[in-house]
Amino acid sequence: MKNYYRVMLGRQSVHAATCLAGNFIGAHYGILQDLKPDLQDDWREFNKKFIPIYLSTHPEKTKIGAGLACGSLWTVSKGIAKGDIVLCPDGTGKYLVGEVTGDYYYTADAILPHRRPITWRDIAISRADMSDALRKSTGSIGTVANVSSYAEEIEELIGPDPKPKIFSNDETVEDASAFALERHLEDFLVQNWVQTELGKDYDIYEEEGEKVGQQYPTDTGPMDILAIKKDKSELLVVELKKGRASDAVVGQTLRYMGFAAQELAEPYQKVRGVIIALEDDQRIRRALAVSPNIDFFRYQISFKLIKV
Repeated sequence: MKNYYRVMLGRQSVHAATCLAGNFIGAHYGILQDLKPDLQDDWREFNKKFIPIYLSTHPEKTKIGAGLACGSLWTVSKGIAKGDIVLCPDGTGKYLVGEVTGDYYYTADAILPHRRPITWRDIAISRADMSDALRKSTGSIGTVANVSSYAEEIEELIGPDPKPKIFSNDETVEDASAFALERHLEDFLVQNWVQTELGKDYDIYEEEGEKVGQQYPTDTGPMDILAIKKDKSELLVVELKKGRASDAVVGQTLRYMGFAAQELAEPYQKVRGVIIALEDDQRIRRALAVSPNIDFFRYQISFKLIKV
């Protein structure tokens, strides 16, 4: 099964032209050794070995930042498979499109030394042609973002006749336009975080001034938002659900919280969870009754026409 990834080629796409000319993508992260002997199928084993190595050269980083860096390095080196499609910003508002054609190789004393061979296609995708949802996903923080849920739209865009559409990959959504409106919930919450009730006590997690807490990757999928208490004593996992939340979201949130507790939290940090949805019901209330470390918030969408 083919997957699709957004891959940054250096900070602010500074190495895009070099990668295009050299037919490769790559990563650096200050780890200067051949990774081939350590590229296990389980990224958690890779992280277990390389997080201490990363932190030894980046002592100012946290476990969260180190996990994100090593996870991205594994994805570029191993997780992306031959035949997968990569979209790489070129720094001008467009995305280079390429297919991964080979396995990992290491090029010492070079930019982005951890590399994969690429066959670039003779096409570039403009951000302006993307749906809002895909634009947000491809613009997320970090070296790598899995955008496979937008496969249909991406194939339309790289085909001969791109057609602007509103896409929904959720089979429970009947009205894709209404779904697109609610997809802005996460962006709105992030952009207006300091004005929310949660923003009084928590900050969205940042590394070097960049919010890396949005769509933070875990081994069971990305958590919507990872935040940290202002006194650094607690991590907060925020799960957003369109419409009515079912009791299944409690289990999903607990899985993300377990990951945060085992892989991200410092020894002195606790982990809490928050579920945000339009509505709740009796089942989720029952589940939350025995999950005291998870809070529930409802959101409201307001739309008015004002004649002038």
